[in-house]
Amino acid sequence: MDFELSANGRAWRDRTQAFFDAHLLPRNREWIEHVVRRGEPAPFMPELQAKARAQGLWNIGLPELAADEPGTRLSNLEYAGCCEILGRLAWAPEALNCQAPDVPNMITLQNCANPEQKRQWLAPLLEARTRSCFAMTEPDVASSDATNIATAIERQGGDYVINGRKWFSTGAAHPRCTQIMLMGVTGKALDKSTDRTRRHSIVMVPMDAPGVRLVREIRWMGNRDHVAPIGEIEFKDVRVPVGNLLGKEGDGFKIAQIRLGPARVHHCMRQIGLAGLMIELMLARAAERKAFGRMVIEYDTVQRWVAESRVELEQAKLLTLKCAWLLDRQGHHGAWREVSLVKVAVPNMLQRVADRAIQVFGAMGGTDDAPIHYALSYARLMRIGDGPDEVHLRQIFKMETPPAWTIDGSPYIAYPADG
Repeated sequence: MDFELSANGRAWRDRTQAFFDAHLLPRNREWIEHVVRRGEPAPFMPELQAKARAQGLWNIGLPELAADEPGTRLSNLEYAGCCEILGRLAWAPEALNCQAPDVPNMITLQNCANPEQKRQWLAPLLEARTRSCFAMTEPDVASSDATNIATAIERQGGDYVINGRKWFSTGAAHPRCTQIMLMGVTGKALDKSTDRTRRHSIVMVPMDAPGVRLVREIRWMGNRDHVAPIGEIEFKDVRVPVGNLLGKEGDGFKIAQIRLGPARVHHCMRQIGLAGLMIELMLARAAERKAFGRMVIEYDTVQRWVAESRVELEQAKLLTLKCAWLLDRQGHHGAWREVSLVKVAVPNMLQRVADRAIQVFGAMGGTDDAPIHYALSYARLMRIGDGPDEVHLRQIFKMETPPAWTIDGSPYIAYPADG
């Protein structure tokens, strides 16, 4: 295993860092003022996107970017370094058209859409002319078992008619969201006797289709996702052409896994960058505050918190790089174990690091003045979203290879000789 970045990867990482330092971080307070406090779009975003695109920093999160598609094609491992940098600001990926859920939706369309579907649904996303959402989770079933998904997609002539309700659909409440990638139960699959893993399909639904209703925007732990606002959506007799089906009926889980693999890894890459920022904030805060006659950074407890955070961050980072490396070499299906490993390890790491950062900051750490409570809630959400810890741990256990020996027959076990 070789995680060393290629010369090309180092060059694009350095270019991303330079762009971040020159154009993104200096606008952070301005972005917060417009988007967070006033609830309006950042007026400078189109300008930043134009600059990023002119420098080739466009669609760099799409490792299968075609030659005729706009942007720069990087491998998953090469993108990891860039994504880590962008993860330090929640809104930074949008400037490079690398934000969730649009990137995993684009990856899905690249792999599963036919040429006409790519023209209709993929092309606008590649150009950042629109935004999208992914509608899978439902309020009425335990969606961690995806076979429970119950939204009905029933064929009537040349159309599908959709009925159901989705929530925690990332990006659904964005004012520019025009397309929904929806999972539901199709056709003969409505028959309960059908194999549970072959009952579901994915269709593309226009946000403005008759019968689609954005019920509400959802906040998580009191926080609003300002980049991809989360929505609850009702589908009532929504009619779309059969041509909106991705792949074949019954391919829903196969397609979802193509989408969720990169989505999970990209979230982990961003969380690595955010955890690094938490450590820097702890160091700066502790070096500037005095308590009980000593600088806070002089206390053993604080030094241990920082050191433990660094140990955990570096462990998680290496695991994430290995996962990206495997994705490049073996594809989506060759890295499932490592995807589950990082999906568990990284959010848990960030949650612990952010919790320590709040403790170092004191009350300020829980306010909107600092990004720490955002990091904590993001980490906690990622322990549920895209599959809860328990589901991934179960999969990791299933992939363990049992030993060839029993305890009685193991040469590692040495019982006392009979007296």
